[in-house]
Amino acid sequence: MPKLVEYFYDVSSPYAYLAHEEVEKVAAAHGGRVQWRPFFLGGLFKGLQSAIVPFNEASAAKQAILRTDMARWADVRGLPFRWPSIFPMMTIRPMRVLAQLDGADHVRVAGLIFRAYWGDDRNIADAGVLAEVLTAAGVDAAALLAGCDDGLVKQRLVDATNEVQRRGACGAPTFFVGDRLVWGQDRLDFVGRLLDGWAPRALSA
Repeated sequence: MPKLVEYFYDVSSPYAYLAHEEVEKVAAAHGGRVQWRPFFLGGLFKGLQSAIVPFNEASAAKQAILRTDMARWADVRGLPFRWPSIFPMMTIRPMRVLAQLDGADHVRVAGLIFRAYWGDDRNIADAGVLAEVLTAAGVDAAALLAGCDDGLVKQRLVDATNEVQRRGACGAPTFFVGDRLVWGQDRLDFVGRLLDGWAPRALSA
């Protein structure tokens, strides 16, 4: 199996936030590396004809349990976590920013955007807030924000969204090790095993 983990994410997803540091640790522990693949989660849900915000479709009791689980996972992983005052968040602008970045810059900026939203309850859709986060990350905020209007940048995210749907994804985070799909921040043990060459038994008919 290839030693590469494709990490498909949208910063609007709390589960993608809970995975964003851990996937790097898991990949490194198993001799692999992570390729960060931003996409539009809302676009995926629309393409699947499912609820655009599945969390909001859950009962009040289930929402409470999910929020508790998120807080527990954040505590286990040492991540700050606050349920945001704006949810869902329109993440078109931050995701277009991330689509313009590669390598270490991408990882650093994505991490700061994730934390601004899920740790500090900041409105990352606001251009001013986003500019502050980008400046703190040491990148050219003005150029990146201007680039959000570039047709090629827009298409890059559309293509990634179509790709992840075509490959069988149903949400975020979605990981691929080769052609093996793993969904969810609580299944990263599977990612590590796949990097080690694990060949899980196929489902019986």
